[in-house]
Amino acid sequence: MKRVELLSPVGNMETLPFAVHNGADAVYFAGKKFGARKFANNFNDEEIVEAIKYCHLYSVKVYITVNTLIYDEELKEVLDYIDFLYCHNVDALIIQDIGLIKKVRELYPDLEIHVSTQSHNHNSEGLAMLEKMGVKRAVLARELTLDEIQKLDTKLEKEVFVHGALCVCYSGCCLFSSMNGGRSANRGECVASCRLPYQLYKNDHQLKTDGEYLLSTKDLNTLAHIKELIEAGIDSFKIEGRMKSPEYVGFVTKLYRTMIDHYYDHQDMTVDPNDLYDLKKVYNREFTDGYLFTDKFKDIMNPKTPNHIGVEIGEVISYDSNYIKIKLSDSLNQEDGIRLPNGEGMILNRLYDDKMLLVNSVSKGCIAIIDNKINLNKRGTVLKTTDKKLMSSLRKLQEKKIPIAIIANCQLGQPLELILNDGKNTVKVWGSPIERSKTSPMSEERMIEQLTKLGNTPFVAQSVSVNISDQVFVSIKEINELRRQAVSELISLRQNAFRKKLISSSEKKDIDSDPVRRHSKDIKIAILVRDEKQLKTCLDQKVDRIYTDSKILYDKYKNTGNVYYRLPRVMTKYPSFANEHLVATELGAINKYASNNDVIADYTINAFNHETINFLVKNGCHMVTISPEVTLEHLKRSTFFNDAVEYIVYGTMELMIMKYCPIKLFDNADRDDCHLCSMGNDYYLKDNNGHIYPIINTKHFTHIMHYEPLDNIKNIKSMRELGINNLRVELLKETPEEVIKIIDRIRKEVDE
Repeated sequence: MKRVELLSPVGNMETLPFAVHNGADAVYFAGKKFGARKFANNFNDEEIVEAIKYCHLYSVKVYITVNTLIYDEELKEVLDYIDFLYCHNVDALIIQDIGLIKKVRELYPDLEIHVSTQSHNHNSEGLAMLEKMGVKRAVLARELTLDEIQKLDTKLEKEVFVHGALCVCYSGCCLFSSMNGGRSANRGECVASCRLPYQLYKNDHQLKTDGEYLLSTKDLNTLAHIKELIEAGIDSFKIEGRMKSPEYVGFVTKLYRTMIDHYYDHQDMTVDPNDLYDLKKVYNREFTDGYLFTDKFKDIMNPKTPNHIGVEIGEVISYDSNYIKIKLSDSLNQEDGIRLPNGEGMILNRLYDDKMLLVNSVSKGCIAIIDNKINLNKRGTVLKTTDKKLMSSLRKLQEKKIPIAIIANCQLGQPLELILNDGKNTVKVWGSPIERSKTSPMSEERMIEQLTKLGNTPFVAQSVSVNISDQVFVSIKEINELRRQAVSELISLRQNAFRKKLISSSEKKDIDSDPVRRHSKDIKIAILVRDEKQLKTCLDQKVDRIYTDSKILYDKYKNTGNVYYRLPRVMTKYPSFANEHLVATELGAINKYASNNDVIADYTINAFNHETINFLVKNGCHMVTISPEVTLEHLKRSTFFNDAVEYIVYGTMELMIMKYCPIKLFDNADRDDCHLCSMGNDYYLKDNNGHIYPIINTKHFTHIMHYEPLDNIKNIKSMRELGINNLRVELLKETPEEVIKIIDRIRKEVDE
C-alpha cells in the first residue's frame, strides 16, 4: 500500500531539523528569489545544497518553491537557478507560472514538477491540461470539498493543505496587495490585506458585524479527519507555515506523523485533548476543518482577530495602578506571554503569588499577581499566547536514527571485511588480512561492541552479524577506522543517490523558444461590460470586441459578431460550446473549449511572459490578455508583443474572488436559501482609510472590486511604440455617457 506523504514547511536552516526529525516525509522551502513567501528567511545557495544533502541523508524529499510569476526579463535568471537546483538533486519544483512549467519540461524532462496551488487548480479540465504538460502533482485549491477532490478525474498526484493559515481568496486570484501597495501576492510579497479591518455596508448603511476583520479566516486543522483524508486517495498532506517558528513546525509535524502512523498501524485515531490544547498555545486563530468538511462561513471565518489567540488561562478579578490580580484556570509561569482584556500583551518578567511573593509559577485555581505595566483599567479574560515551558520542551529535538545492518567477516588469511546496509545501499570496505592471534584473540562479543559504537552518526545498528574464525587477531584501531570509513561512504551514498543526467548547454540552446510573433498596425479596443446599457453603448461606438459575464446578454447579442461570453473564474461543470466567442478565465476552459471555439485567454490566467503567451496561443487561444501586474516598466523590458496580446488600459480590477460571502454571514446568517445578492442592493467594504470596495456576487462566489479604476490611457503611445495594439477596458458601474468619454479618451491617444 502506498502511504500518504507528510509534507512540512521550512523557512530557514534552523527549522529544517525540526521538520525532518519529527517525521516529515518531505519538506518544501524557497531560495532567496522566486518563492511565494518572500518575507520568510529562506535559503541561500549554500544552504540549499546543505539542506538537500541533510534531507536525503534521512530519506526526506526536498521540494523547492519557484512559485512566483516570472517577468520576461527574469526568465534567464530563473532558468539558471533551476539548473543549479537540478544539478544538486532537488526532488521536485513547485511552480505557478505556466510558461515556466512549459520551459522546464523542455529543458529538464526528468525533473519532477508540482503545480502550485497559486495556479488555481480546482477542476478536472484544468488538471487535464497540466497532465498534458507533463507535471507530476497538483497542489489543489483549498476551497475544494473532500467530495469534490474524490471526484476529480486525473492521474496527477493530489496534494492538499491539511493545516495552517488559509487564504480567503482563491490562490493565484488575488490582486489586493498588488493594487493597493504595489506588492504582488503572485510575486511572494503579500501584505495580508485580508487580515486588516473592514466595515460592511449595504446601500450606504453600515451593517453590524461580529468583529471588524471581515476577511480573516481561522486556521485549518484536520487532525480529527486523517482517516477520511487518507481514504479519499490524497497523495500528500501539506502543512502551511514557512513563516512559523521551528517549535511550531516540529510540533505540528509530530502530531500529523502520529495520526498518520496510527491509521496505518490500525491504532486509535482520537486526537489527544492535551495535544490540541498545546497546539492552541503554539499558534491558532481558532481552528476550522476548512472547506474540506464544512460550508458554514461562521466555522471558517474569525472576524474578531487576525492574530494568534492562544488559550484562556484566567480572569482579571481586580486591578489598581500597580498590580493586576488574576484568578487562574490554568497554570502561569514566569516568562510566559499573555494578552489582557484591553488587548495589550506582555511577557511576564515578574510574577507574584497571592502573598505578593516573587515566584516562578502559579498553579491552576490560584491567584496570580502581575505588574500593571500597561495601565489596565478593566476586568475580563486573560489569554496565554506564549507558554515558556512548552516552547522549551519543543526545542528539545530527538534526532531520529537510520537503522542499518552490519556484517563483519573475519576469516583467517582473508582481508577484514565490513559491510553496512541500510535497506537500499550497501557499502563494503576491507582492511588488512586476518592473522592468528598469539596472545589475545578477538571475541565476537568484543567485535560487536566496537562495530555498534555509532555514537553521533545518523545510524543505529538494527542487526549485527560477525563471522569470525577462532583464535584470530583483529586490531581495535582497524575496526574503528573501517567503521568510520564505511559510515562515511554510506552517508555519501544516501546524500548523492538522486543525481540525474544533466543536459548540456548546447542542448539547452537548441530548444530555446522565441515569442510567437504576429504584427499589425490596426488598433483594436475590447471592453468588458456589466449591463445591457453599457453593451449597447459599445455597439453604437463600434468597439471591436465586447466581453460580458452575462450568458443572457451574450446569447442576445452574439450574432453581432464581436460579443464574447466571459466564462466564470471557478468552473466545476462545463456546458457544451461550439463555434462560440469565449473569454477563458482559467486553464480548464482553455483545455475544454479552445479546439472548437474562438477563445481569448483572460488576464486572470496570469500571463507574465512570452513563454506563457506562446503556450496559450499554441493551445488554441487567439488572444491573451496580459496580467495587470505587468507594469509599463516591465513591458519596456519585454519582447513578446504581437497581435495575440491584449493589455488593460482602463478599468476597475477584481481584487479577490472568494467562496466565502460576507453578505450571507453578516446580513443573512440564519437562512440557507440566501438570495440577498440578487435583490438589487449595493454592498461594499470600507477600510480604515475610507476606501470603498464594491462587492459583486455571481453564482455563490464573491468578487471584491478595487476602490478606484486602473488608468493607463495616458501611456497608450508608449504601448504602441512597444507593439501593443489591442487595448482592454474593464467597466463596472459607468453610465453610457462615462463609457463614451473613456472610449473617446482612448481614441484620442491613439490618433495623436
